Amino acid sequence: MEHAKFKGIFPAFYACYDEVGEVSEEKTKQLVNYLYGKKVKGLYVGGSSGECIYQNLDERKQTLRYVAEEAKGKLTLIAHVGAPSTRDSIALAAYAEEQGYDALSSIPPIYFRLPERAIQKYWEDIMDATKLPFIIYNIPQTTGYQLSLDLFKKMMANEKVIGVKNSSMPVMDIERFKAAGKENTIVFNGPDEQFVAGRLMGADSGIGGTYAAMPELFLKANEFVTAGKFEEARAIQKEINDIIIALTSLEANMYAVIKESLKQRGLHIGSVREPLQAVSEHEIDKIKEITMKIEQSIAKYQ
Repeated sequence: MEHAKFKGIFPAFYACYDEVGEVSEEKTKQLVNYLYGKKVKGLYVGGSSGECIYQNLDERKQTLRYVAEEAKGKLTLIAHVGAPSTRDSIALAAYAEEQGYDALSSIPPIYFRLPERAIQKYWEDIMDATKLPFIIYNIPQTTGYQLSLDLFKKMMANEKVIGVKNSSMPVMDIERFKAAGKENTIVFNGPDEQFVAGRLMGADSGIGGTYAAMPELFLKANEFVTAGKFEEARAIQKEINDIIIALTSLEANMYAVIKESLKQRGLHIGSVREPLQAVSEHEIDKIKEITMKIEQSIAKYQ
């Protein structure tokens, strides 16, 4: 396994809809090309940012296909295939392999509180369905399950498991997973608000829901950390956090705000799907201010 292709900045890909709220091939491919032009390492497709729990199986396959058609061979592609049932997750995994994805990833099973042996079997059943490597997704604030070191070690015994996308808030978790992993285990920092801290604690890469709103800033932050320019890295993390706080300060869902900001910069990828809350007319001017802040921060570091 060529682990180097999993090291870098991976925007969590947004769901792209047309004017009536259906998955749009045109807009999906426009977003792929936009991010490719920013020189990100790869894309994490079909996760929270992709509104996966609000899409049916066919819609999720559409997005996987559209992204692969435009990005395969140009970007490292990770398919998130977590779904309410093992059957659907396996179907998505097999489809992602057919489309040429580089790796699979999944949250643990949601809704029911399952014992760890059931969570382990769920992930193993997904892995058994394809030959692709697998990345665990730990996001306890939405799934209700905090990945334990015991289960992590059991999972790492499987040669297909190459890493973990850790979105728990304690930065210590990154250090613990890195220390308990295999020699080449890839740890992805999840919380965008602590990207720099996560990298310093051992994260090799980052996957984040706000990356596509400001890829230039995360690429520069990663560059600073790699170069050992820690004061500069801390300063750019502050600017990133100021923007994230603004993005989450409105009534609209954060992804709706990001999509409106991208629209104001010329990239139209639709809104969000209910029950996520769309942008209201009275919020447009506030989003213009956020967009200006993003543009000013990018200009500062170019």
